[in-house]
Amino acid sequence: MTTTASFTETTEPTETKASTKPTETNASANAAGIIDTIETVESRTFSTRFPLNGAFIFTFGALGGMLFGFDTGIISGASPLIESDFGLTVSQTGFITSSVLIGSCVGALSIGALSDRFGRKKLLIVSAILFLIGSGLCAASTGFLMMVAARIILGLAVGAASALTPAYLAELAPKERRGSLSTLFQLMITFGILLAYASNLGFLGHDLLGFADWRWMLGSALVPAALLLIGGILLPESPRYLVNKGDERNAFKVLTLIRTDVDQTQVQLELDEIKEVAAQDTKGGVRELFRIARPALVAAVGIMLFQQLVGINSVIYFLPQVFIKGFGFPENDAIWVSVGIGVVNFVSTIVATMIMDRFGRKQLLIFGSVVMTVALAILSVMNFVGDVSALAVPTMILIAFYILGFAVSWGPIAWVLVGEIFPLSVRGIGSSFGSAANWLGNFIVSQFFLMLLDAFGNNVGGPFAIFGVFAALSIPFVLRFVPETKGKSLEQIEEELTRR
Repeated sequence: MTTTASFTETTEPTETKASTKPTETNASANAAGIIDTIETVESRTFSTRFPLNGAFIFTFGALGGMLFGFDTGIISGASPLIESDFGLTVSQTGFITSSVLIGSCVGALSIGALSDRFGRKKLLIVSAILFLIGSGLCAASTGFLMMVAARIILGLAVGAASALTPAYLAELAPKERRGSLSTLFQLMITFGILLAYASNLGFLGHDLLGFADWRWMLGSALVPAALLLIGGILLPESPRYLVNKGDERNAFKVLTLIRTDVDQTQVQLELDEIKEVAAQDTKGGVRELFRIARPALVAAVGIMLFQQLVGINSVIYFLPQVFIKGFGFPENDAIWVSVGIGVVNFVSTIVATMIMDRFGRKQLLIFGSVVMTVALAILSVMNFVGDVSALAVPTMILIAFYILGFAVSWGPIAWVLVGEIFPLSVRGIGSSFGSAANWLGNFIVSQFFLMLLDAFGNNVGGPFAIFGVFAALSIPFVLRFVPETKGKSLEQIEEELTRR
């Protein structure tokens, strides 16, 4: 069913802005200027009625995940070519890969407070613009330093999208389907990774128009970045953000648009519940985050660190390098291995989307931890005691099982939980802290993986044994610190965690 609604934004009544606007620093004034420009473009271009439906909103709302995945996966095929073209060392290649994570930490930490102030929608548009700039500079890089700078800019966009999108999707989704709809973010990540692998294969060995193949690989990210920009302009603002800013009229419009299976009385009841909780919230900030949301913060930071320390991005970033260095594969064959693993990752995440609201979050996390621990333990022992020259195919199979365990559990659920466990007043900044922890873990894994591989004589058993230890340690962490949120409204989760 398609519902027609107007989203010319009247986010805050004039008197609310006048009474709450703080004294701005130069940095916040600049940010406000950018946001005001976006508001002007939106109001002039999209002031007419535009037909939207729930499927469009949730799909385009999750596009930040596709850019996240695309820019994560594209470097795996491009990095060996860049290393050869620029004459880089192993540590320089590793830093080009991990430099995006520096920007991601900064982007994730800075975007939360801005999104609580200006809204999720407008900051998604800013992220899309940064994606376009970063992707273009990566494709045009002339050396190591320029590539690192471009990847840091790209990281700002990736970090911002990773903090914004889960909170945005959680605030739009009904409680009965919040798990599966929020999992769209992770599904888009895996789809983006798969698209990146396909782009790597398509451009490999084709220096079109006199430009090297790796430039086309990195430049292809401009296409999904443009889609995110278009989607960001068309999407409505989060109804919970609108309520928090006193704009109940537009909040009711958005809820009516996306709750097509209920009548307006039920929509009003949901709006009343949101208003009741929002009225109890104080002004958000770091101090407030630590005062009222410490259990949520511990859970979010811990789950995001474990999601990375189990080693997932060593596979995403460096799988071709693993099979080139560890098993002597030609570059072409190594990229095909990464495509196969990308397919497993994508299909497993589709399965996760289908089962997410049938099982508890903790139950799925523990299942995934057990599968990863067992797969990594067997892989490590096998590569240490067996004949490595005959273990390429068994290693692929065990990595596929490891990916399966991750993709149905830790991959999507980490982002679902970070989007739903924080109180409304600090949801943006709380999601930022969780996302920044994810990027910190990602940086550690990606920066040191190739060095670890080299330290173990290119035997993959060494690094993966370390990841297996973290997979095992994640089980007691989940049992002790992670709340069960399945089937609960955001307001119920907030009340329970605030009591704790």
